Amino acid sequence: MAFKIYTKTGDKGDTGLFGGTRLPKDDFRIEAYGTIDELNAVVGMLADEVDPPAIIDFLRQIQNDLFVIGSHLATVPGKSLHLPELPIEKVGIMEKQMDEWDAQLVPLKNFILPGGHPVISKAHLARCVCRRAERRVISLARKEEVSPDIVIYLNRLSDLFFMLARKLAHDLQVEEIKWEPKV
Repeated sequence: MAFKIYTKTGDKGDTGLFGGTRLPKDDFRIEAYGTIDELNAVVGMLADEVDPPAIIDFLRQIQNDLFVIGSHLATVPGKSLHLPELPIEKVGIMEKQMDEWDAQLVPLKNFILPGGHPVISKAHLARCVCRRAERRVISLARKEEVSPDIVIYLNRLSDLFFMLARKLAHDLQVEEIKWEPKV
């Protein structure tokens, strides 16, 4: 018998976690890992449009990290399932990468607006969705135990997407759009 994607078990507005517990689909936990999943899709769109291959590989690793984070968030708290370790060691790697990119860029003296090129806009979209995912995880952490490593990872990841947008503008020779408030 072939596997079917639909189970019909969520037809009444709830869903199952790894470990068996069912929760309403608008529960903080579901919102948190659902937003991580959305971020993963946005990172996939970004990876489909960037160059060089080293950045694509870097983004694909981030997608894998997000899948690990999502699996932790989608597991019943306290359940001893064999999950991959959270990628906290990647925070240092992201910081090093941002420092390398920053050394190539003109110092930032203004706020910048997202845009200038579709791939730059997608990097900013990834940053925004990442910030929302971080907020959702923090909301969940106020109710239940959540590894602080997840929040740290997401916080640094949103910074990385900002720096990636700036690097892409530099590499594509696209002038960053400065925010100039109208007073």
